[in-house]
Amino acid sequence: MSINNTFVSHLTELRIRLIRIFSVMLIVFIPCSIFARELYTMLAQPLLESLPLGGQMIATEVATPFFIPMKVAMMASFLITLPHTLYQIWAFVAPGLYSNEKRLVFPLVFVSCVLFLCGMAFSFFGALPLVFEFITQFAPQGVAVMTDISKYLDFVLTMFIAFGISFEAPVFVVILVRVGIISVETLKEIRSYVLVGAFVISAVITPPDVVSQFILAVPLYLLFEVGIAAAGLLKKSAPTPDRQQSESSDITK
Repeated sequence: MSINNTFVSHLTELRIRLIRIFSVMLIVFIPCSIFARELYTMLAQPLLESLPLGGQMIATEVATPFFIPMKVAMMASFLITLPHTLYQIWAFVAPGLYSNEKRLVFPLVFVSCVLFLCGMAFSFFGALPLVFEFITQFAPQGVAVMTDISKYLDFVLTMFIAFGISFEAPVFVVILVRVGIISVETLKEIRSYVLVGAFVISAVITPPDVVSQFILAVPLYLLFEVGIAAAGLLKKSAPTPDRQQSESSDITK
């Protein structure tokens, strides 16, 4: 009976947290939807600046001019309320964690969000302008570059997700080392394979052009090196078994 009560209380707590998350997201979405057209124009700026004189974007479906800006407004509201969403998730799972797990999980979650946003920013301000400039320059003579706004949004979201996940490389490396799946020494030995793998991964998840593949592969490998350095520092700062035993004996005394 107590198990059932505990399960019901967890479901109730989860429902409350979800309601708070979506309520705040809805509140923020309302003003974002008012400026939905401006938000899409801002998002489309990397392509618009690369188009030749007189170039423009098009909408091939009837409802696309309305729904696509609304999707951008929804994405903006999600990003704006992300700190609140993460806090609600943390507040739900934190009571079930040990103190040492809390010390590890919270910094990892925070760093993961920062790195994902950095990946999106790098994609928007660094990668997309170069990619669009490269693509428009290679357009055959007599071909008007006019991208559909729906296809453009799908392309940009794919790039955001690809760069955001790639920027999580240090977190993945630290978790693998902390869990004991792989050691720092082994990671250092397989550097050359990781470099090749970075270019393979970038070739799979980015558009089929050399510029975007190179722009993703280089930061991915550099972030892998950052992860090795961070894992090494955490390993040095972690207490050894002898130190843990001495600390526990001191507490006992």
